Order: sequence, then structure tokens, then C-alpha cells
Amino acid sequence: MKKSEKIKGKEAKAAREKSYRTYGIILVVGLVVILVTGYYLLSNRTVAKSGDTVGVYYTGTLDNGTVFDSNANTTPLEFTLGSGQMIPGFDEAVTGMAVGEEKTVTLPFEKAYGPYYPDLVVTVNRTANMTITNPYIGQRLTLTNPSTGATNTVTVVNITPKTITVDANYFLAGQNLTFTIKLASVKKA
Repeated sequence: MKKSEKIKGKEAKAAREKSYRTYGIILVVGLVVILVTGYYLLSNRTVAKSGDTVGVYYTGTLDNGTVFDSNANTTPLEFTLGSGQMIPGFDEAVTGMAVGEEKTVTLPFEKAYGPYYPDLVVTVNRTANMTITNPYIGQRLTLTNPSTGATNTVTVVNITPKTITVDANYFLAGQNLTFTIKLASVKKA
């Protein structure tokens, strides 16, 4: 091998090594940029906490999979966390979520609408001060207590020629509820 060929080989090898170092530096810089950007995004995400006004999309289902309520294709439901506007388990599920986060939670009935109380099912005489002309099973009625002005919604569950039976339990009482929730917005308190 000639001396000139050895020099060219050494120069080529040096050029390759320099090129590898350059690519290595570019790779390290790229990784650092990715890590710093990821840390920034994670540390600056808006997380919902008590007192914040939040907007959520949700779908609620029963244990058997029946959808009982959803706003998935409408506007977000807005409420203030911790204000008592929502059932306790729903508030708890949204607290700590970040904007854009989605999760599915199952709430036991104690954290939803409470237990079902059989003593809230009452049968009354149809002729006793009833202004319902054509009641039907499943009909929801709002009754007002004349002495206090308090209102209560009841559901007609049975009808006979002489009586009407109403259930004053909320229709989701005693049921475990599953919600798929997506946090759409957070307005800080």
C-alpha cells in the first residue's frame, strides 16, 4: 500500500468519526429538547381542584350497560367542584383530572344517589284530593307540600281504579353508576 493511500484512508476514517460525533451530538440535543418539552407540558397542565369551575363531557351507564344520561355530542356540563352541585362521587372523580384527560369510574350508590328506601313508596286513595286526571305508570309528578312549599318529584308505579302508588325515591337511587368523563375546561377559582 502506498503512503498516499494510507493518508487517504486515515483521512476518511477521521471524517467518519467526526460525522458520528456530530450525529451523536444532534441525537443528544434532540433528546434533551424532547425531555424538557415533555416536563414543561406535564408540569404546566391545568388540573381541576375544589372551587374551580369545570366543563365536562360525560356518559352515565347502569350496571347492565344502559345509558341513562350523556352530553357527549353537546356542550360541556359546567359546575363548581366541591359546591354540592353534583353527586359526591362525580365531584371526587373530576377532582385532580387534567384538561383533555378522560377516565371511566364506577360509583357505588352511596356516592351517587344513595340507597333505595322502600318506605318512600306510598299508595293513596285516588279520590283523596288528587288532581291527576289520567295518570300512567312511569309518569313523573311534582308534588308540593301546601304547608311548607317544599316540592318532591314522584314516579307513578301502580294504578288501580281506587288507588295510585307513587315512588318518591330518585329513579337512580340504589344503583351503582358508571361514568366516562372527559375534562374539557377548568376555570381557576
